[in-house]
Amino acid sequence: MKCVCVLLLLISFFWVALPAEASVCRNYEGRQMCIVDIKRSAKNYWEYRVILSIDGVKQPLEVYNCRDRNTVKKDGTVLAFGENNPGETVCRFFNKK
Repeated sequence: MKCVCVLLLLISFFWVALPAEASVCRNYEGRQMCIVDIKRSAKNYWEYRVILSIDGVKQPLEVYNCRDRNTVKKDGTVLAFGENNPGETVCRFFNKK
């Protein structure tokens, strides 16, 4: 009886899957940039809704438009990608050509 209880306890321990905390991290202008959350738009497959962490500080949600090469900030401001922009890294990483 004791063995059955131990066996059930072990099975229940390994049955529960813990959430994974995997992030995609890159060095960006001497800083560490990690993609905390990313969702691809179902309607516009070239757009990604991304939450970044730069040097451990979580940034607000931004929309990266990989076709037009611009970023839409949370307040609605549209900024073109510049050199070494985080958007370039996001689009380059997920470009599957």
